[in-house]
Amino acid sequence: MNHIPVLKDESIDGLAIESGDIIIDGTLGGGGHTSEMIKRHGASIKIIGLDLDSDALARTKELIGKSPNDFEFINAGFQDIDKVLKDLNIEKVDGILLDLGISSFQLEVAGRGFSFLKDEPLLMTMKKNPTDEDLTAKDIVNIWGEESIANIIYGFGEEKYSRKIAKKIVEARIEKEIVTTFDLVKIIDEAVGKNYIGMRIHPATRTFQALRIATNSELSNLEQVIEKGFNCLKIGGRMSVITFHSLEDRIVKRAFVALREGGKALIINKKPIIPQESELKINPRSRSAKLRLLEKI
Repeated sequence: MNHIPVLKDESIDGLAIESGDIIIDGTLGGGGHTSEMIKRHGASIKIIGLDLDSDALARTKELIGKSPNDFEFINAGFQDIDKVLKDLNIEKVDGILLDLGISSFQLEVAGRGFSFLKDEPLLMTMKKNPTDEDLTAKDIVNIWGEESIANIIYGFGEEKYSRKIAKKIVEARIEKEIVTTFDLVKIIDEAVGKNYIGMRIHPATRTFQALRIATNSELSNLEQVIEKGFNCLKIGGRMSVITFHSLEDRIVKRAFVALREGGKALIINKKPIIPQESELKINPRSRSAKLRLLEKI
């Protein structure tokens, strides 16, 4: 399967990479952005690639083959960027690239329940092999209280029928444990399916987004990586962040504005960069992507 990196040229151009630079790809995913950086700059730069999903590391290694690049593959979440650099004895870097979208591999191959179109175990964790200590979507829908479930579906999914869905989830789990994605899709459809007739998105879209965000602490991790990542940048270093929904974009925008107003950074693009029509034709999934760029001063 070919994973198409979103806003590939715009996000890499925005980093203004030069020979000798150290770049962190905080979300390796399908390896598309990293392989493009290697294609452009070869052995003249060092890339540190992070991903919580060990499959992403393996895919990137396979994609780049015997690369001349000085590369570090780290199985870690980007929120631990400071710890990773400390372990590598690297104090500052020149660029950080974050593509916050879920990869095609995770949606279609991982088998962890990210897609409501496939019947899979309801995990939604970025980790390939979660332990009993790791939170899963299955835990949330079977254990959490109705109000808590409703709050995350509304807060993280911006789903206006969150309370109806949460109520139906709690009713359904009394009869039978909710184990698979199709178990949950059936419950959501019964709760609100009629309200989605004629709408462009599936009734489960927002709920699945919310559960994935909650399971992986995505928004709090994003806040952490912007703060920690900015501290790890050299003066003149840049951060390139691609978001895919309004909650992520809002966090990035507010953090960047605060850094600019504090006299610490320059915002490269006042308005987010979005995919051009040519990219949308090739990769319709890119339609919601927004790129924001920041330079440390």
